[in-house]
Amino acid sequence: MTLSAIEIDHLKQAHTIEGVLPVIAGRWSARSFADREVSPADLAKVFEAARWSASAYNDQPWRFLVGRRGSSTYKKIFSTLGGFNRDWAGVAPVLILGAASATFSHNGSANAYALYDLGAAAAALTLQASALGLRSHSMAGFDHAAARQLFQIPDDYHLGAVIALGYQGEPSALVQENLIALETTPRTRKPLSEFVLEEWGTSVDLG
Repeated sequence: MTLSAIEIDHLKQAHTIEGVLPVIAGRWSARSFADREVSPADLAKVFEAARWSASAYNDQPWRFLVGRRGSSTYKKIFSTLGGFNRDWAGVAPVLILGAASATFSHNGSANAYALYDLGAAAAALTLQASALGLRSHSMAGFDHAAARQLFQIPDDYHLGAVIALGYQGEPSALVQENLIALETTPRTRKPLSEFVLEEWGTSVDLG
């Protein structure tokens, strides 16, 4: 028997150490979305969160193409998705394509941190979405060349991910067994000892 959306949300809550912000523990990547639109006011809030992200030289290199269901922007973004993502993402009411300027606006030199800054803005966006009761899912599986052509994105912009955004739906709506399995599997993460280091290959003692 498939679990309900409420049960899945409880299952997906991260078991963190004491003191970690609840919004971080509660953010997870859904694939099942409800047939419910995201209000313009809530969309403004998630992008306002992205707006206040840190960036090198405060250059704010990020750009977000926002497609709401039924719009030409939505259809263009959806058309670039890989087959696996097309199986579920078309139900999400909002699709977002992130890009970042590869050059600094103040002097035209190369910005080696543009994608880092875009990622920070996207993280703020998804955490704000979670705080509003929304779910998001970032996707690497899309045709970059097609997206660049469809939106006439300049060559000096890096492409980030596509983000599906909306309200959590029932996992049974996914139909495909492999998607239901992914939706109903508890989240796991590497232990801190694998990536918090004092020397390369040597974990730091946080005890």
